[in-house]
Amino acid sequence: MNPPVQNVAQLTATGTVEVTQDLLSISMSTSREGSDATLVQSQLKAALDAALTDAKKTAQPGQLDVRTGNFSLYQRYGRDGKPSGWQGSAELILEGRDFARISSTAGKIQTLTVAGVNFALSREQRARVEGDAQGMAIERFKARAMEIARGFGFAGYTLRDVTVNTNDQGIAPRPRLMQFEAKAAMADAPLPVEAGKTSVVVTVSGSVQLK
Repeated sequence: MNPPVQNVAQLTATGTVEVTQDLLSISMSTSREGSDATLVQSQLKAALDAALTDAKKTAQPGQLDVRTGNFSLYQRYGRDGKPSGWQGSAELILEGRDFARISSTAGKIQTLTVAGVNFALSREQRARVEGDAQGMAIERFKARAMEIARGFGFAGYTLRDVTVNTNDQGIAPRPRLMQFEAKAAMADAPLPVEAGKTSVVVTVSGSVQLK
């Protein structure tokens, strides 16, 4: 039978770094409906192809990446349960770190409209910030462990086990979206966007053996 564990302390420490989100993603979409599935699909494809052509003119890896999103086509039914036509939608995603380039490109696309705007951290930014927050959390954990050990009359401690968790906290402010009375008014007009901030939090928790 193992002897009971004695002089073990459980503790948690966190490191928090606030950072501005540096990755912008704008989703643009359009929908069509009609009685002929082939025609609806053709209209969606034409709208998406035109948008892709415009977007690729200013695309640059990492700064403005262009990709297609959801493309759906489904049959609609009336209240009597009988088929009443076809409806579909197409989506294009503009994303990257060059906010001005992305917003300007979105403003020039005429065959799709803005469906959503999201901000996030790039992999590079996240890795750097997580490293800073983790170092901060570990130092706080060590200082707290030593403080507890000395408070109970021990000279120090040894680490028994530890876990490290990372997450983002905080809600970025909603992007400011200009209201246009007509789609034509958006021609060559950059879409106004403003990134928010998020807090990357690293939590270090575990137990130490007081010695």
